[in-house]
Amino acid sequence: MRRLAARGAAGDAGEAAAPAADRTDCARGRGRSPWRLIDLCAIWDSGVVLPAADWKGPSSGVAGRRLNKAEVLSSVQKAQFQRLEAARLRGPGSRERGPVLRMAGQQPPPGVLAALLLCLLSLGGAIEIPMDPSIQNELSQPPTITKQSVKDHIVDPRDNILIECEAKGNPAPSFHWTRNSRFFNIAKDPRVSMRRRSGTLVIDFRSGGRPEEYEGEYQCFARNKFGTALSNRIRLQVSKSPLWPKENLDPVVVQEGAPLTLQCNPPPGLPSPVIFWMSSSMEPITQDKRVSQGHNGDLYFSSVMLPDMQTDYSCNARFHFTHTIQQKNAFTLKVLTNHPYNDSSLRNHPDMYSARGVAERTPSFMYPQGTASSQMVLRGMDLLLECIASGVPTPDIAWYKKGGDLPSDKAKFENFNKALRITNVSEEDSGEYFCLASNKMGSIRHTISVRVKAAPYWLDEPKNLILAPGEDGRLVCRASGNPKPTVQWMVNGEPLQSAPPNPNREVAGDTIIFRDTQISSRAVYQCNTSNEHGYLLANAFVSVLDVPPRMLSPRNQLIRVILYNRTRLDCPFFGSPIPTLRWFKNGQGSNLDGGNYHVYENGSLEIKMTRKEDQGIYTCVATNILGKAENQVHLEVKDPTRIYRMPEDQVAKRGTTVQLECRVKHDPSLKLTVSWLKDDEPLYVGNRMKKEDESLTIFGVAERDQGSYTCIASTELDQDLAKAYLTVLADQATPTNRLAALPKGRPDRPRDLELTDLAERSVRLTWIPGDDNNSPITDYVVQFEEDQFQPGVWHDHSKFPGSVNSAILHLSPYVNYQFRVIAVNEVGSSHPSLPSERYRTSGAPPESNPADVKGEGTRKNNMEITWTPMNATSAFGPNLRYIVKWRRRETREAWSNVTVWGSRHVVGQTPVYVPYEIRVQAENDFGKGPEPDTVIGYSGEDYPRAAPTDVKIRVLNSTAVSLQWNRVYSDTVQGQLREYRAYYWRESSLLKNLWVSQKRQQASFPGDRLRGVVSRLFPYSNYKLEMVVVNGRGDGPRSETKEFATPEGVPSAPRRFRVRQPNLEMIHLEWDHPEHPNGILTGYTLKYVAFNGTKVGKQIVENFSPNQTKFTMQRADPVSRYRFTLSARTQVGSGEAATEESPAPPNEAYTNNQADIATQGWFIGLMCAIALLVLILLIVCFIKRSRGGKYPVREKKDVPLGPEDPKEEDGSFDYSDEDNKPLQGSQTSLDGTIKQQESDDSLVDYGEGGEGQFNEDGSFIGQYTVKKDKEETEGNESSEATSPVNAIYSLA
Repeated sequence: MRRLAARGAAGDAGEAAAPAADRTDCARGRGRSPWRLIDLCAIWDSGVVLPAADWKGPSSGVAGRRLNKAEVLSSVQKAQFQRLEAARLRGPGSRERGPVLRMAGQQPPPGVLAALLLCLLSLGGAIEIPMDPSIQNELSQPPTITKQSVKDHIVDPRDNILIECEAKGNPAPSFHWTRNSRFFNIAKDPRVSMRRRSGTLVIDFRSGGRPEEYEGEYQCFARNKFGTALSNRIRLQVSKSPLWPKENLDPVVVQEGAPLTLQCNPPPGLPSPVIFWMSSSMEPITQDKRVSQGHNGDLYFSSVMLPDMQTDYSCNARFHFTHTIQQKNAFTLKVLTNHPYNDSSLRNHPDMYSARGVAERTPSFMYPQGTASSQMVLRGMDLLLECIASGVPTPDIAWYKKGGDLPSDKAKFENFNKALRITNVSEEDSGEYFCLASNKMGSIRHTISVRVKAAPYWLDEPKNLILAPGEDGRLVCRASGNPKPTVQWMVNGEPLQSAPPNPNREVAGDTIIFRDTQISSRAVYQCNTSNEHGYLLANAFVSVLDVPPRMLSPRNQLIRVILYNRTRLDCPFFGSPIPTLRWFKNGQGSNLDGGNYHVYENGSLEIKMTRKEDQGIYTCVATNILGKAENQVHLEVKDPTRIYRMPEDQVAKRGTTVQLECRVKHDPSLKLTVSWLKDDEPLYVGNRMKKEDESLTIFGVAERDQGSYTCIASTELDQDLAKAYLTVLADQATPTNRLAALPKGRPDRPRDLELTDLAERSVRLTWIPGDDNNSPITDYVVQFEEDQFQPGVWHDHSKFPGSVNSAILHLSPYVNYQFRVIAVNEVGSSHPSLPSERYRTSGAPPESNPADVKGEGTRKNNMEITWTPMNATSAFGPNLRYIVKWRRRETREAWSNVTVWGSRHVVGQTPVYVPYEIRVQAENDFGKGPEPDTVIGYSGEDYPRAAPTDVKIRVLNSTAVSLQWNRVYSDTVQGQLREYRAYYWRESSLLKNLWVSQKRQQASFPGDRLRGVVSRLFPYSNYKLEMVVVNGRGDGPRSETKEFATPEGVPSAPRRFRVRQPNLEMIHLEWDHPEHPNGILTGYTLKYVAFNGTKVGKQIVENFSPNQTKFTMQRADPVSRYRFTLSARTQVGSGEAATEESPAPPNEAYTNNQADIATQGWFIGLMCAIALLVLILLIVCFIKRSRGGKYPVREKKDVPLGPEDPKEEDGSFDYSDEDNKPLQGSQTSLDGTIKQQESDDSLVDYGEGGEGQFNEDGSFIGQYTVKKDKEETEGNESSEATSPVNAIYSLA
């Protein structure tokens, strides 16, 4: 039986999961500023807004409102996209209703004043209004441009022209265009139309017209009643592919060994054409270090050789939009030589040039001219430097940078090292570069001065600003460039200077400050920043919302989760100002966070490991100054599904019946489904099979039933599975019944192995089977051994049915084989046969290459290439070795190679962490294997060179802070960025004379993140923190040490809470101060309640000063016990409570039983019945005493009656008014006679000398018989039934 590893809860998050690629900033969740901010960072596909800011503390009232006067609504944009992140972290479970949303909480530092306005963080990304219809219909939104054509829009003249412009807003915006800064009247041009519900222009030329007539600069305006948004200025140009001018070219005469330049001079096109050289017969020109094409399209010969005149040379231009190629008339060469053409002299002479009679020359530059030049490049573009030199022999080109090294991660060499390309140029790439051309005759160099300019690029792009009425905010438009760009503000497409004055708006250079915003402040602002190299245009609207909290998910959601799994509860909400969110369980207790609970920044409540006691109703409450809203989430914890009796492997004969068990234990409230797979495919249950709840039965087993069977037990929350294998044996008739009864055993070993039909890649193996020992042989296993790589080790080769004793074996080249055979029956396997003779196959080149090729650095300046070596059956020949090739991935340099006989090779002197292309090819003495695949490996990592900068710390609550930092440049990581790591330690407590541990702790933030949260801090403490970058090698340098202080929190439970009861009148309580005060203690709260069994008294609350640690109370009664709950307080609130109970009194068990029984209905009924019986008894006694009577008895006692008995003489006694009572078990008639009958106590009948024994008070009294004769007794016998009174006497 085999249990599979696939068992587990369906939908398990896997623990996040690993982290996901291609996440947006919103999906990662940005850190929030320390102020109360709103951000509608738009959100799911469903469009639900996920507000993300939250703060603990006052959430309503004038004081709380004034406190946040200077706050800006920005952090929701940064945190609400964490909904995507949170959805992956959700544990297994099912959500029965509603979407899943989250929010995050924080607490602003106290004392935030309006004077801090200029210190506010800039706002985050684009804003989306939630798509919930109820919110969409209420919230207004100024226009936002969502799609537009590129600034330089080049179109194909053969197609219609499309200029895109799309926008959104509420109400939906209208559109109009300008062309060359003048209003473009679309209605007057029949060729121009605008798409419906869009501003996209369509210019149709199907009815004629020239596209060139519409060239110009276009700009789109999207407008609704709340403002106007602008597109970029779109420059429309029509692609051009002019023809090559016709010209007659004379043959070019050149001396052999001289340099030559064939100029292309292609016609100007839009965009520029791609140039390449071919012959007039369309054969490509072979290029190498001597002959190559320059970046300008010209063809350069460093030195012309006689074979160059064997072809002609034609320049070709390919135009992108028209997909046409134009060819220039071909050049023909006439090479003058001093030596007759001789193949052998070129091919065999060690110096080709001297063999041709060509004089050797020192290098000289063909391009660029002179010894120095300059070049300007824009930031972010590619820098291409080119040096082409002539000389004999052909010079080699090398590149250098003065005062530093070439940027290894961005630089690559092209065109046989004649060109240096640096990608994504930045300011640090400026400087002087020089190329060195050298051959054996000498060297020269050319210096190129590189200046890096920059078109404007964003430092702080203005973002949409959403405020609540009366709040303050700002728009920031900060850009950089070279030269420094100028900033121009516009509002609704008009210059800000010409807009109506707004007293609530103030412009301060690149910032617009808004104070006390009102509904009328809504508008769309444009920021245009430009210099001589380009411009940037950004739209940002200001919207004012005043919305009370609203829950966005259905009410009373139900979440079910498997026991001990992780789950996550969400509470999506919306409101302005941003509401505060808190979680409570079962409507009571403090805000849930810490321990088994964790509240994320987006507000989601995570339960790390759900237990049965975690079931209940969780309430989330969102509050702002306009009101509050709440929602509930019901959590149910279910038992896991487990297969406790699994199917087992079985071997069955054909025609028999097989039963596979699968018994499952699951949560009874979940619907269980049991299904079966055969060979990992769904099992079809036919007529021969019967599927039951706990088993699968197969009747009349056939060969096709053989295989693996998997039982899958699943509910809607999880599943479990187990697998077993069924082997079906063919039935073989035994010759006699006597043989069938013989014991079975493993077969004897096969013998007399023989190799025949010897071929290059195959051989026939024949053997004689051994005795099957009364169990038919089902299989033969053929094994082989080779003596080169693993001598003495046997490997399985193939398997054959038990009915054969000869088989063709397919072999690998160059293996010295030796075979043996093992027989198998239902009992087991035989011993191996004796080995066959050896047979060596002929060799061949390898047909495969080694697997698992890797390239990893073990040091910062090397790369270790490893692979899995090939085994004997894949070597195919002697002297197996490996050709290892590698080269830098970014460059087109030649492959480096080495031959290795092992399984590793170390490449030394590599740059730090650069990608390499790696190939490993197998080779033996018969030849090489196939061309290997290319694998990407990396050289070794070095420690990071830079630390995160601009580290900002914002206190979230008393135990957590959020961090935000700037990304380090990729070239400083010097390896794979594993994580950002924060080292922090508790420097001191804000409480005097409290010792604290300064042990360093760390928090990791995997991946290229820019923010994170450090939690589990001690409240009311001073902390220090440093940030580092971590790669595979280790930590980089530490950042600047930051200090911060955590606010007060609630204290831990008082220590050593003791309850003593010296007597039944009083109780003494004692305790020690909390181990972690977490702030300044303001006192203690004691709550106690009396209880007696199921009765609970009224709770009493006592408050003590922070210095009091004792309390004595008087008991109200000596029977009840008391339950005490003690907690310490700070200004934040009460902390964790310690609970104790008073000792139980000695008679508590009795008291509890009395109290419990006296209130039971059955006990009251029993007492009433007893009272009724006692009343009847009294009535009977009264009757008996009033009538009297004598009862004759015969004495049988060993001791006679005493002389004091006055009735002794006649053997009778008088029953009248005396204290004597009837005998136990007797029955009295109305006339005073005794009834003779057998009692339930087995007393002997009274009469005829019968004897009777009775026990009146637990001791033996004696035997009595009736003295009167039988007739008299029978005559006086009464037919009265047994009286209940007698039954009562019998109990006395």
